[in-house]
Amino acid sequence: MLDKNEENADKALDKVEEVKSETSIENSNDETVKENVVDETTEAVDEIEKSVAEEAENDSEKEDEVPTVDYDAFSLEDLVTELKKTISNNPVQKIKNQVDGIKNAFNKQFGALLAEKKAAFLAEGGNSIDFQFSSPIKSDYNKLLSDYKSQRDEFYGNLEKQLKDNLEKRLVVIESLKDLIQNADSATMYKKFRELQDTWRSIGPVSKTKYNDTWKIYHHHVERFYDLLHLSNDFRDLDFKHNLEEKLKIIIKAEKLAEESDINFAFKELQDLHKIWKEDIGPVSQEMREEVWKKFSAATKKIHDKRHEHFKEMRSKYQEIIDKKLDVVAKINAYDTSKNNSHNDWQKSIKDIEALRQQYFSAGKLPYSKSEEVWQQFKGATKKFNSEKNVFYKQEKGDQQDNLKKKIALIEIAESLKESEDWETATNTLKKVQADWKKIGHVPRKFSDDIWKRFKAACNHYFDRFHQQKNAVSKEQQETVDAKKAFLESLKEEKEATKETVLEAINKWNELGRLPRNVRHLDGKFNKQIDRMLEGLSLDKKEVSMLKFTNVVDGLAADNDVRKLDSEQIFVRKKIDEVVKEIQQLENNLGFFSNAKDDNPLVINVKNKVNEFKEDLAVWKDKLSYLKNLDY
Repeated sequence: MLDKNEENADKALDKVEEVKSETSIENSNDETVKENVVDETTEAVDEIEKSVAEEAENDSEKEDEVPTVDYDAFSLEDLVTELKKTISNNPVQKIKNQVDGIKNAFNKQFGALLAEKKAAFLAEGGNSIDFQFSSPIKSDYNKLLSDYKSQRDEFYGNLEKQLKDNLEKRLVVIESLKDLIQNADSATMYKKFRELQDTWRSIGPVSKTKYNDTWKIYHHHVERFYDLLHLSNDFRDLDFKHNLEEKLKIIIKAEKLAEESDINFAFKELQDLHKIWKEDIGPVSQEMREEVWKKFSAATKKIHDKRHEHFKEMRSKYQEIIDKKLDVVAKINAYDTSKNNSHNDWQKSIKDIEALRQQYFSAGKLPYSKSEEVWQQFKGATKKFNSEKNVFYKQEKGDQQDNLKKKIALIEIAESLKESEDWETATNTLKKVQADWKKIGHVPRKFSDDIWKRFKAACNHYFDRFHQQKNAVSKEQQETVDAKKAFLESLKEEKEATKETVLEAINKWNELGRLPRNVRHLDGKFNKQIDRMLEGLSLDKKEVSMLKFTNVVDGLAADNDVRKLDSEQIFVRKKIDEVVKEIQQLENNLGFFSNAKDDNPLVINVKNKVNEFKEDLAVWKDKLSYLKNLDY
C-alpha cells in the first residue's frame, strides 16, 4: 500500500501531463512561443536543454572521475581492504566504477581459487556434490558488498522520493500562479508573484523527464502574468528591463563561448547559462521575447555545431589512438624478462613496464564500445608480466629464508664472542663474521631489522670492550691531544675563511696525529667547526655537502674505524633508497595528471619536488662512490 507522500507524488506526475496538455492548447495560437519550432536551431536548443535537465536531476549523484586502477594486480585481501576504504571514504553514489572494478577482479580471483580447491578435493577422492569451501575473506567481502548495495538502494530510494516531492511542490507553485492570474488583486498581486518566484527557485531538482515540461508550463504562466499586469506597469517595465539586461549579458557570454577552444568546457558553461536563463531570470517584454530568444538560440547552435564537428573529428582519430595503444600492448607482450636474475633487474623491468603503461594511458581516451577490447588485451599483457615477476619473487622468498638461517648462525657466533678476552682471535673472527654478513643477500623484510639489531649489538659490545682496553693514553698521545686542542681554539678565532684555508685546516688536523679513543669527541668538535666555516663560504650546496662528508669519512678511515665506516655506508644506501622511492611516488602521481596543462600549479609543484629529490640523489650517490673507493 502506498503511503500518503507516494500517493501525492504519483498524482503530481499525472498533473504534469494535464497541465502540459492545457498549456499546449493555450499556446497553440501564441506566435511568441518559438521553442517548439522544428528546425536546426531548435534541435540544438533541444539537445542543450535535455542535457540541462539531466544535470539538474543527476547533480547530486554524478560519478567522480577517478584514475584507472588495475585491480587485477591486487590480492584478495588487498581487494577487500580497498573495497572497505572506498565505501568508507566516499559518498555511496560516487563510487560505482570503483566498486564494479573491485567486484570483477575479486570474482575472477576467487573463482580461480575455488576451482583450484575443488580440483584438489576431487584429486583426493572427494565427491563433487560434497565439496564445500568457505573463506573469511569471502565473508568479509560479501558483507561489505551487501552494505554497499543497501546504502546505494537507500540513497536512490530517497533521491526518487525527493524528486517526486520537488515535482509536487513545483506544481503547487504553478497552480498558485494560475490562481493569482485568475483572481488578480492589484494591491497585493505583485508581492505574491515575487513570493511565488522565490519559492520556485528554492525548490530542488525534479526528474529529468519532467524538468523541461514543468519549466515551460511555469514560464508560460509567468509570461501570462506580466502580459496581464496592467495596474503595475512601473513594476512590470522595471522587471522587464532588468531581465532583458541579464539575458543580453548571457547572450554575450554564449557568443564568446562559441570561440572557446575547449569544447567540453564551452558546452558545460553553455549548460549553466541555459539553466540561469530558465531558472533565475524572468521574461522580457512581449515585443523583445522573440528577438532575444533567437539570439540566444543562434549562439547555442554555433556551440552545438562546433561540438558535433569536434566529436566527428574525434571519431576519425579513434583508430589512430587504438593503434597507439595496441603498439604499447605489443611492446609489453614482447618484453623479455628471461635475463632477470636479481631484485635490481626486476625493479628496472617494473620501471620499464610502468613507462609503457603511462604511454598507453596518454595515447588518448576512447568510448567504452571501442576501448573495452583494447583494454582487455592491455590487461592480459600486464598480467603476463606480473605472473613472471611473481614467479621470481616467490623463488626469492625461498632464497631469503636460506639467507635468514645463515645470518642467524653468524649472530650466534658474534654473541658467543662478545665477552671474550682473547682479543686477537676474537677480533679476527668477528671481522670475518662481519665480512661474511655483507656477502649474504636479503632476508624477509619482517625479520631484517630484528636480526640486524642483534648482530650489531653483539659486535658493538665486543669492539667497545676491545677499544676500552686500548684507551690508556701515553705521553706522546697526550701531546697530540694538547696540540689538537690548541689548534681547535685557533680555528674558532679565525674571522674569515676560504675554501683553501678550510682544506689546509683539515690536512693540518690529520697531520697532528690520531687521538686516543677516550678523547675522540675532539674530532666531533673539529668537524662542527669545519661545518661552520664551510657554511660561511659562497659554495654551492652540493660542494659544501661533499666537503663536510669527506672530512668526516676521511677521519674515520684514518682511525681505521671499520664499524663506523660500515654504518656510514649503510646509512647512505638507506638514504638513496628513500630518495628513489620518493621520486618514484612523485612520478607515479604525475601520471594521474597526464591530461593536465603544463602550467597547472599542482603539476609544477610536483615537478619541482622531483628535481629537488634528483639533486639530492646525485649527492648521495657521490657519497656512496666515495665510500666504496676508500681502502678499509
